[in-house]
Amino acid sequence: MAGAWLCSSRHTPSAVARQRWASASSKPRRTRLAAASALAAGAAANLTPIPWGVATYPDLLRHLPDPPFVLWVKGDAEWLAQPAVAIVGSRAATPASVSVARTLGRALAEAGLVVVSGMARGVDGAAHEGALEAGGRTVAILGCGADRTYPSEHGALARRIADAGAIASELPPGRLPLPHHFPLRNRIISGLALGVVVVEASMQSGSLITARAALEQGRAVLAVPGGVMSGRHQGCHALIKDGARLVETVGDVLEEIGWQRPPAVQHALPSKSLQISELEGTMAVGEPYSVDELAARTSRTTPELLTELSALELAGRIARLPGGSYVRLD
Repeated sequence: MAGAWLCSSRHTPSAVARQRWASASSKPRRTRLAAASALAAGAAANLTPIPWGVATYPDLLRHLPDPPFVLWVKGDAEWLAQPAVAIVGSRAATPASVSVARTLGRALAEAGLVVVSGMARGVDGAAHEGALEAGGRTVAILGCGADRTYPSEHGALARRIADAGAIASELPPGRLPLPHHFPLRNRIISGLALGVVVVEASMQSGSLITARAALEQGRAVLAVPGGVMSGRHQGCHALIKDGARLVETVGDVLEEIGWQRPPAVQHALPSKSLQISELEGTMAVGEPYSVDELAARTSRTTPELLTELSALELAGRIARLPGGSYVRLD
């Protein structure tokens, strides 16, 4: 009896072993079901899956040490493979930094480059807007499924990006924008680009993760400097100290990546559009000024200044900051 029991125990799988075997054998089936479900959801959302092995997969991503296995794309996937520059920065950016990002996005698009960013609030959204204003192409890489819009207030922007460029994600359709998704998506933003420009980043900014990924990928890293009092630009200043290219104009970006801009088309501009008021002439672009400082600079009364400041703000030439200061936009 003992021998029979011993023989049975050796050759008959236990309940735990049978369960493990069943679980292991069902994994390929579960994977196939998950893939079929993702493909169906992607088709319903008008997404195109681009696996790593196909010819249309972006070549710059193909050679990364950790490329996404699949990109889910809404729009024209061709733009993911074209020469691009990424612009990233603070979600809660100052009006001056938003203006810089928009101006850079517009100028890079005019130079024939695709503008890549993450469609977040602040700098990212402004970079996309600038490229679209120039009639250029822009690509948004999301930290959620490409069938979702995050943040939700960027619904109209997302539609314009998909029409004029592409929205992409490595996450399957339906995935939520969870915090751990964003550091992973940042490597795709930098991986698609010849260089990454950081506009307004604190030392805790997620944009520094993108810059770090760019360095590891051998991409150019550039940063826009800013004021030293608030700490909003400490991350950019740290990058510059570590060797990142300081950006004052789009020419700095083009020179750093070795890009020749196409011949400029000359447009006649009315001379009035190039004029700035005396008040604007006393204000450096991007620097905040209180009404008292402006009164001292211009020898004008406070009511006079407030009247002109209000008009300039309505015209989009200056912005009022929290606390009552004003900043001249580019």
